[in-house]
Amino acid sequence: MIMWVQTISGKRLRAAILASGLVVIAAPQGASAGDLSAQQIIDGLKTSKTRSLSAPTRPALSPSDLDFVRNVRGKTRSLSMGDRDHLAEIAAQRPKIDLDINFDFDSAAVTPRTEPQLHSLGKALTSDELAGSVIMLGGHTDGKGSDAYNHDLSERRAEAVKRFLIETYKIPAENLVAAGYGKEGYKNSADPFSPENRRVEVVNMAAKEQAANK
Repeated sequence: MIMWVQTISGKRLRAAILASGLVVIAAPQGASAGDLSAQQIIDGLKTSKTRSLSAPTRPALSPSDLDFVRNVRGKTRSLSMGDRDHLAEIAAQRPKIDLDINFDFDSAAVTPRTEPQLHSLGKALTSDELAGSVIMLGGHTDGKGSDAYNHDLSERRAEAVKRFLIETYKIPAENLVAAGYGKEGYKNSADPFSPENRRVEVVNMAAKEQAANK
């Protein structure tokens, strides 16, 4: 979880970090406090095991999982429940980040306040490190409302992010998979209504070399 800390003295800040284990990252200029920069997104999604000595070792994609990713890439609002569940299983072992993409209440329209974070995402996904990768955009909501309503809303919001990336950064549709998970997979399971559960999970499902090697 990324938090923005203000008006705390240096000693108190260091003590708070040591006590809680939180990572405090300054937001990019012009972005909101919770926004990640393009470089932070790149670092979070790179598949290279050398990016961090402490990075966990991830199992390689099995041939069947890779075939599945290739088959669902580019689909538009046509994923079955089985497809979504399978994607979630694969995503659990892949490089991922959570982005706070804020939408208006009961809306899936991209707003001016969401655009800085989406531009950072677009720049990251068109970088040399990530261009050509198959990326899943998984929409999540908090615990308010019915399961059916939240699934539809999260799916429409994931599709809105996908559409923005295609139209603004010319990312090929076949390199993006949008999936709505509604209230499934809370980031903060202790508080289902927590704002941090309203997010878009971005997952590097397959690197360029894997996706292109048929």
